[in-house]
Amino acid sequence: MRVLVTGGAGFIGSHVVDRLLADGHEVFVVDDLSSGSTDNLSAAFDSGRFHFHELDIRDPGLGALVVEWKPEVVCHLAAQISVRRSVADPIHDARVNVEGTACVLGAAREGGSRKVVFASSVAVYGHPPVIPVPGDAPTDPRSPYAASKLGAEAYLSSYRALYGLDFTTLVLANVYGPRQSAAGEAGVVAIFTDALVDGKPTVLYGDGTQTRDYVFVADIADAFVGACGSEGGGRRFNLGTGLQTTDRRLHSIIADAAGANDKPGFAPPRLGDLPAMAVDPVPAYEGLGWLPRTELGEGLRATVEWRRSCRR
Repeated sequence: MRVLVTGGAGFIGSHVVDRLLADGHEVFVVDDLSSGSTDNLSAAFDSGRFHFHELDIRDPGLGALVVEWKPEVVCHLAAQISVRRSVADPIHDARVNVEGTACVLGAAREGGSRKVVFASSVAVYGHPPVIPVPGDAPTDPRSPYAASKLGAEAYLSSYRALYGLDFTTLVLANVYGPRQSAAGEAGVVAIFTDALVDGKPTVLYGDGTQTRDYVFVADIADAFVGACGSEGGGRRFNLGTGLQTTDRRLHSIIADAAGANDKPGFAPPRLGDLPAMAVDPVPAYEGLGWLPRTELGEGLRATVEWRRSCRR
């Protein structure tokens, strides 16, 4: 199968690429390298079944590339992912996430693609009244970023209704693992890991009781590959563990894996941070046959070891 991965040089996208190649598929990546890096694709370049094109998904040349290459499935991960930047510049956010998705869908239609697998975010649920968040939970976007992800989802539905271009939306919880950068608006796992491996101080915001649902990136890659099939057409699935881990517990696990001092500093809570989040993965098991396999301690140890290997 031929698969196009937008944003394939990024943290999650590069793992999707690796998994697709491991399963014997031919993979084409489009990425403008605004946040991703070809370093994440070093193994892919050696596979003989990999093609890379540095291009913004809004570039008019995307359609011609997709028509020429004719991917059966498009895994669409290219996005503006910073909530803070979306608040500061909502027009840019909409141009990348909504207009960009419309460009990808138009190219997929022109190229005769069968399906688009789309990466959405738990941000679309806002402040959910029930945790773990069920698969049929109402959406409540509280930022331009969340609104743009929902707008992109609406485009997916419209292209399915108008043109028969199938889709599956995967709503991602807090994804962590190797290749995640601690720069910019990064996940707390990457921030803690970098600091603790390097012997630098760490900070918890609030009293450390805030919770998140941490899911290992290799498990997310499994879900993307599974969604490339016929299962889950026209549906949205939450991808997470269903388990809540406090910031304080997370810090302790990473500190233990790094052999570091488990004594973080504390700072006032940040405005807008959710007190708790986790999603129910059972519908993804029923619809895609997917469940997370990696226990948090195992995944964090792998992340720490990867970070150490980068320091050598």
